[in-house]
Amino acid sequence: MKFNEVMHLSFYTDQMDAMRDFYENKLGLKAKIIMRYEAYKGKKERGVWAARAETRPHDIAYIFIELAPGQYLELFPKADHQLEHEEPDTRLGYSHFALMVDDIHEAREELVKAGVKIDIEPNKGQSETWQMWVHDPDGNKFEIMQYTEKSLQHKGNVEEDKEMYGKSEY
Repeated sequence: MKFNEVMHLSFYTDQMDAMRDFYENKLGLKAKIIMRYEAYKGKKERGVWAARAETRPHDIAYIFIELAPGQYLELFPKADHQLEHEEPDTRLGYSHFALMVDDIHEAREELVKAGVKIDIEPNKGQSETWQMWVHDPDGNKFEIMQYTEKSLQHKGNVEEDKEMYGKSEY
């Protein structure tokens, strides 16, 4: 099996307006799809969404915000049964996502000008790739990265690791 790209990342939010403002106005991304519950009217097999189509047809069911051509951030409104958002790094599983830029220092200046707080300033990570860290209104942290000529994401280091540590267990 060959995967071509990451199509989307998906998050629930209880602050849809703040999240849209952040991604669309502060990061300059564009909503590509805004799906309202009315699209599920008469589709009983869709359960709760079909019920919402009857009671709240104009409410947003989900939004796709384009991060890069063909790659999206999908936002769902928080469902009634969902627990509150947890602090990052408190559970196994999701950690963060990363967005690539051509010039990390220029991106930093644009973010600061838009009012985005920089959590970790631009620095070169162990993989020889530039990185900086920010977070959205729900606290989802993400990296903004820029490749360099030495970035391990391009050349890898698995063979070097095998030489140093023998046959790997992964």
